[in-house]
Amino acid sequence: MMDGKMTIFYTDDDEDDLEFFKKVIRLIDESYSVITHLDGTQLLDALDNPPPCPSVLFLDINMPGFNGIELLEIIRKSEKHAQLPIIMLSTTNDVLVIRKAHELGANYYVPKPSSFTELRKSIEHTLKINWQDFMPEFNNFVYIDK
Repeated sequence: MMDGKMTIFYTDDDEDDLEFFKKVIRLIDESYSVITHLDGTQLLDALDNPPPCPSVLFLDINMPGFNGIELLEIIRKSEKHAQLPIIMLSTTNDVLVIRKAHELGANYYVPKPSSFTELRKSIEHTLKINWQDFMPEFNNFVYIDK
């Protein structure tokens, strides 16, 4: 966020989820810029050809082509994106998949909530995290609505 403006990338193959996400971000802070991608190829192309550069990246796991875990692995191999906060946002509740995301270097895991209100609460919480100081251990890796 060099100019103070946050640019958020979100990749998900579900267009409705992309729209809900954009609406939530507008409600949280209209100055935030949201760039969405329908698949991993679009995301990787955008990451390789800035501007813009994301301040944070949200990734769905269950997508055709590159899934979120594969994308996470590819992105984390790039030194250019080593410090990019990556948040997995998915309906997956498989502990092995969540653990794999943690092991591959995701910063946080947010279970996709079933309501717009819950989505807003989870995204607001996630965007307030100081990613320079946050150390994702498996016990604090998954967002839990309190």
